[in-house]
Amino acid sequence: MLLSIETPALLFSATSLILLAYTNRFLTIAQIVRGLKKTYDEQNNKSILLEIKNLNIRLSLIRYMQLFGVLSLFLSVFAMLLLFIESMTIGIYIFGLSLLSLLISLGISFWEISISVTALRVHLKDLIDSEN
Repeated sequence: MLLSIETPALLFSATSLILLAYTNRFLTIAQIVRGLKKTYDEQNNKSILLEIKNLNIRLSLIRYMQLFGVLSLFLSVFAMLLLFIESMTIGIYIFGLSLLSLLISLGISFWEISISVTALRVHLKDLIDSEN
């Protein structure tokens, strides 16, 4: 099986955009946590504390998403280096690990999105229940 040096390079733009999206999610959640922490300090509302715990889980997941995304990019570059020095077999396996890392990152992203959607549905349910 042959793998050209351009194939791992294809992941660069996709992985870079994914990492940018992950960073934006992290920064948004961090800002929300800071606001909720301030509100909790003023009101000692237990529901705010539960929301902060939920966001803390999401922050941890985003950290792992970023970890596996960066690992994917690193392994892609390493695979390119191996292909450049004509270590074809090892380069193919390293590129396979890069793809696996990207899959893990995307899987964790799906998990984090699921948690986010569930939390939003709880908020929406409260609004719908208050209308009735």
